[in-house]
Amino acid sequence: MRLLTAASDASPHTATAPAEGAGGGVRVAGLGAALPQRRVTNHDLARYLNTSDEWIVDRSGIRERRWAGPGESTLPLSLTAARAAMARAGVGPAGLDVVVVATTTPEAPMPSTASQLAAALGTTAGAFDMNAACAGFVYALTAASGMMAAGVASTVLVVGADTMTSIVDPDDRATAVLFGDGAGAVVLTGVAGGPDRPGQGAPGLVASDLVGDPAGVDLLVVPAGGAARPASAATVAAGEHRLRMDGREVFRRAVRAVEASIGRTLDRAGCTPDEVALFVPHQANARIVDAVLSRTGLAPERTSSTIDRFGNTSAASIPLALAEAVAAGTVADGDLVLMCGFGAGLTVGTALWRWGTPSPLAKDATT
Repeated sequence: MRLLTAASDASPHTATAPAEGAGGGVRVAGLGAALPQRRVTNHDLARYLNTSDEWIVDRSGIRERRWAGPGESTLPLSLTAARAAMARAGVGPAGLDVVVVATTTPEAPMPSTASQLAAALGTTAGAFDMNAACAGFVYALTAASGMMAAGVASTVLVVGADTMTSIVDPDDRATAVLFGDGAGAVVLTGVAGGPDRPGQGAPGLVASDLVGDPAGVDLLVVPAGGAARPASAATVAAGEHRLRMDGREVFRRAVRAVEASIGRTLDRAGCTPDEVALFVPHQANARIVDAVLSRTGLAPERTSSTIDRFGNTSAASIPLALAEAVAAGTVADGDLVLMCGFGAGLTVGTALWRWGTPSPLAKDATT
């Protein structure tokens, strides 16, 4: 395991963080990320799948991804990322109030991965999982911000982690080329007093938009393994524990839903695309990101991208890209950071975040 140092037409559900006008705020005090050791290139996949490097790059922008090996499941990856974020934040286990893990591939059906992570960290903090698929990190970040604004918690660890290779059929060209494994974490801490620069507003969540597309609920599914279809010899033989995806329809719906969600979020915040200093989209497909950029007016040069090296890491993709961008020094106090994820459900989540002073991060992120 290597450590990175560094809608649909449905009715919108939009929230504005109370902290923005309360004289305080929330800072990302530390970031951490972890990736499996094993690199799998497009050429590696072409050795046994009917595909090629050119075909994969043209359709997704992906050149390689990381696949988990022994000891690199969701919990170990989460633990590595969490420890890195906590070290950079200067927060020990006793300082955590809540631990949230966004994941679609939990370590086990029960207990929650967050509970297992809290135990591994040695903290008595409350812990729960958030399953909103690839939008999970934005959902978890919004929930954590709400708890902090309500006074329920002052320090929250939020992790986005998935080992998608545990549910992807390695022989399915439509999905095996897209997904990878990884984890990213942030430590959120409350701050008292006003903003660092007069007139810019408090750091933290400015606005969020969490929506679903009911018509797309069956487009990405793992048919078996839950209460409706418990695991059995028959479900295993039928491959029903593997991800099934209608890629073309997901693409069409995702572009439309993400464009709408971003528009609602910026409108709610009274911001324009030009005011966004950094855009961190879910790293599902470079073509989806390009389409969103052209439709929203967000600047490509201010967009964080890891899709070519990590593939689609589901709930981990946004915190991985965020950690890399912050490590590169691309975010300053007062900057507006826009994050947007979409995934199975179909869930869509957008969050506009005003950046506060982060922990120092090394500039030599290893990948």
